[in-house]
Amino acid sequence: MRKFVWGQIGVMACLVLLAGCGSGGDSGNSSGDNNQQSSNGKPDPTMLVVASGADPVTLDIHDTNDNATTRVARQIYDTLITQTNDLELIPGLATEWEEVGENVYEFTLRKDVVFHNGEAFKASDVAYTLTRAADSPSISHIVGAIDVEKIDIIDDYTIRIGTSDTFGPFLTHLAHPAVAMLSEKAVEEAGDDYGIKSAIGTGPFVFEEWVTGTHVNLRRFEDYWGEQAGVEQLQFRTITDSSVRLIELESGTIDIAYDISPSDMATVESHDDLTLIATENLGAEYLGLNVLNDTPLREVKVRQAIAHAIDVEAIIQTVYMNVGSHMAGPINELVFGFNDQLKIREYNVEKAKDLLADAGYEAGGFNLSLYVGDNNPERIRVSQVVAEALSNIGITVEVKQMEWGAFLDAAAVGEGDMFLLGWTTITTDADYGMYPLFHSSSFGEAGNRTFYQNDRVDELLDFARYSSEQDERLTAYQEAQEIISEEAPWVFLQTRENVSGVRNWVQGFEHHPTGSYYLDTVTLD
Repeated sequence: MRKFVWGQIGVMACLVLLAGCGSGGDSGNSSGDNNQQSSNGKPDPTMLVVASGADPVTLDIHDTNDNATTRVARQIYDTLITQTNDLELIPGLATEWEEVGENVYEFTLRKDVVFHNGEAFKASDVAYTLTRAADSPSISHIVGAIDVEKIDIIDDYTIRIGTSDTFGPFLTHLAHPAVAMLSEKAVEEAGDDYGIKSAIGTGPFVFEEWVTGTHVNLRRFEDYWGEQAGVEQLQFRTITDSSVRLIELESGTIDIAYDISPSDMATVESHDDLTLIATENLGAEYLGLNVLNDTPLREVKVRQAIAHAIDVEAIIQTVYMNVGSHMAGPINELVFGFNDQLKIREYNVEKAKDLLADAGYEAGGFNLSLYVGDNNPERIRVSQVVAEALSNIGITVEVKQMEWGAFLDAAAVGEGDMFLLGWTTITTDADYGMYPLFHSSSFGEAGNRTFYQNDRVDELLDFARYSSEQDERLTAYQEAQEIISEEAPWVFLQTRENVSGVRNWVQGFEHHPTGSYYLDTVTLD
């Protein structure tokens, strides 16, 4: 059975924008084995088991911004403002907020909230979290509009937060999972172990253990301020091989399998005990071309040649099995700022050869490395297709598969010449879909792993970030996309879809357009 959800997200994205303008520690006793079968065939009816393709990088949400981490962290932490599955902004740890001055908001906090360590959640924790986030090389771009000098604690449950200038998506950025609230006491006490052996939030689940490469165990937080989670225990199992995830799902040893491979979708659909859920995603897949190092990739025509040499449509048809569609730019149509006038770069090997010749590389004749994470079989297959395609224009490509965390670290310092990655514009605004990826202040961990720099793009992204006029912002983002498309720091691949396989005994599971899902509403029938 297949559940396909389309249509609502584009409308809700517009509502979000309107709102924004006025939005593992050490192993313990648990082995993660589930061998005791219950009467309904579920190994443990009190435990929800979810399979993901990659380990978290860390559970310190200020030290990374990857989806594998966020999918776990979302269960442990809460944000001031919550972004629902329909992209609506609703109260989270803040019950209400209002603009009380020029670019200053006052937030009223819930008084019945405690952290997992028993400490009361207070305004001082909000101030600590936002100040710490602003110092993070991984996520500072998310809170970059906040002026930490304008954070003013009124009392334990009232805080004012100011921005350095007008910033339309401010409220939406506060709903970003990486801006969830931390316990100052817990972080400072744990020191370097925070995020590895300790992770303290106010969320519906409490962190118990992380066995690297195997599983993360959480348990229900009985003192949660909101509605209690529907299961007593939650386990994230790391299963990098998508075919193994499918086998485990079919056998019933896992309840939900994230990121079903396109080649496995039909199998899930035809299985009487499984449901396939496929929904729109705010993300984009791309081939990044690193311009940091002294390689031919510094030449625009070389990058354009590479883009022309790759048959993206064939990749979508054969690797992604027609899941997603060919992109012409870095953001898709669900995101404010999308430029619908961009043209997809045609597949044309002869034109690619001509461009190389114009750049002084008539026969190609150079080598490039291509880095890819080992957690995504589709990206691995794409890397092989890219290597073969570029060999047709005289470029020799060495593909290097790496463990997910090591891959992110290597790409962040510009170690490889090319890399395959994706980005999800969680806020539905082009600021988040472009500023971290193409602004020169965002080199490395923040998102700009191609180390692309263009003064005009910087100027446009800065202007659009701090303008309150949506028409002006739209014009700026569209011009920036035209420049980026022309200069080709990315080879644009496909828009993504969220695709999960679910056992039919699972109730209440829904996708979030960001690809990071709330699991506290899930129950087991």
